Amino acid sequence: MRIGIDAGGTFTDFVILDHAGRISTFKLRSDPKDPAAVILAGIQRAAQTGGNVEVIHGSTVATNALLERKGARTALVTTKGFEDILTIGRQNRRELYNLTPGPKRALVVAAFGGGGLLEKLHRAKIESVAICLLNSFRDRSEEIALARELQRHFPVSRSSEICPEFREYERASTTAINAYVAPLMQDYLEKLARESPYPVSVMQSNGGVLDAADAGRLAVRTILSGPAGGVVGAFEIGKRAGYRRVIGFDMGGTSTDVSLSDGKFEETVEAYVDGMPVRVPMLDVHTIGAGGGSIARIDEGGLLRVGPESAGAQPGPACYGTGTLPTVTDANAALGRIRTLLGGEIPLNLRRARTALSTLGIGARSAATGILRVANANMERAIRAVSVERGHDPRDFALVAFGGAAGLHACDVADALSMRTVLVPLHAGLLSAVGMLLADPVRDYSASAIGSSDPEALFAKLEADAAEGKQERFADLRYRGQSYELTVPWRNAARNFQRQHKRLYGSTMDAETEVVTLRLRVRRKTRKPAWKHIATSRPAKGRGPMLVEDYGSTVYVPAGWRFETDRDGTMILVR
Repeated sequence: MRIGIDAGGTFTDFVILDHAGRISTFKLRSDPKDPAAVILAGIQRAAQTGGNVEVIHGSTVATNALLERKGARTALVTTKGFEDILTIGRQNRRELYNLTPGPKRALVVAAFGGGGLLEKLHRAKIESVAICLLNSFRDRSEEIALARELQRHFPVSRSSEICPEFREYERASTTAINAYVAPLMQDYLEKLARESPYPVSVMQSNGGVLDAADAGRLAVRTILSGPAGGVVGAFEIGKRAGYRRVIGFDMGGTSTDVSLSDGKFEETVEAYVDGMPVRVPMLDVHTIGAGGGSIARIDEGGLLRVGPESAGAQPGPACYGTGTLPTVTDANAALGRIRTLLGGEIPLNLRRARTALSTLGIGARSAATGILRVANANMERAIRAVSVERGHDPRDFALVAFGGAAGLHACDVADALSMRTVLVPLHAGLLSAVGMLLADPVRDYSASAIGSSDPEALFAKLEADAAEGKQERFADLRYRGQSYELTVPWRNAARNFQRQHKRLYGSTMDAETEVVTLRLRVRRKTRKPAWKHIATSRPAKGRGPMLVEDYGSTVYVPAGWRFETDRDGTMILVR
């Protein structure tokens, strides 16, 4: 038996693949104060039959600790003269026209170097240490020796293991983030290990699975853990329905994640979280604060705004019976687009929803209609960010809608983008957890290649140190003199770089290319769900306007749209 778990801001999703290949699902309300308790309760409920059970978990512990600044008290140990590297950064202005921008939110409490280091760390009550020496991407021996001394007293993250690449600011930022969140992640996973009767693996940001021990040590690799499961699931659903070019549209209770797959997953090593660079391989996911729980308000200029603040799991939208503020879910409920929640497990309080909407002062129905228009516009912009702005025409893609709220908005968003096809999976409200059952164990390794005359020797060293599994080679290339690189497959790397540069920027250059970083991915294939013909209560065909209700989601089919349900239970909507 395999259990996929996606811990979201509002609900925690559980998908169970039993010994006979059957899939069952359920949801539990999330508890931000004790997420492990919800996970353990779900595991106990899911694995009542016992036997050989594997748990794959998408965790938000590292992400929330970073965003809420609730990580460990962290020190940065670095080369003398680079103590302020995280403050100086790249000197890019986040707010171009703001003449008095606020300071960056501090991640480390101090930077230390020189003699008396251990005493200074103890005096500052440090809980975790990040080591980032200037030239450790070339020679890691000094970092290893320093870490050996310090790890007798503190958890230590060293840049030559976390991000062994040149560019000291990005390397220091990634290492500091890992040191900041790793102790919390380790405590969380240790609690799961103690109280769960089954081994727990963790979804990585790159779409692969990492065992719990490595996930605690390399916590920065789980920053986009949950959304990565959704990307994997959306791609598989699209492929099985006959669409290899898909845009994933994951709208949950707190946020919306969008991604693009053009025959393969789009990846990046240049992601930012809360304004800080995170330089590890991860699936390219664009996140906005627009979900079912996003709170609506009238701003100082009299305009209607939706999000990014969210009602979350507690108190939740007004129609859940506990919240009081108007949300996107309340708007859908007031317009009759939601009639049940979780198959009736959560009662729907329409009167409370209309009362909350009325507080906006424009009438409950007008407020509901306006909230949906604003929310849809926000999500349309997010999809343009991963498609139009990167050289893709969204009309050439199918929109895969999943998450608890995406089915209510997908057709309207597709209309705005002139997209002709929308796919809504059978388990749309839990597809991120389904994706975790489809993911393979993956480890990524990298080495700087600047100035190297023998990249094959560097690859051989990476492969010798790597875990067992199928090995795939990639490299970061650029035109000599450029400041940024593109990651391409190593075989025919120069040709792949030219093709990628042409697609992204519309041109190529008659200039020498330079190999900057070598990357090795090691993948071990795992057993996938046996996709059998799935019995579903969804209608085989239909035409809008109509609602199609599932356990974890509702699909709104507007007028002008029609659909068929395929053998996997996926609704294929076209206009």
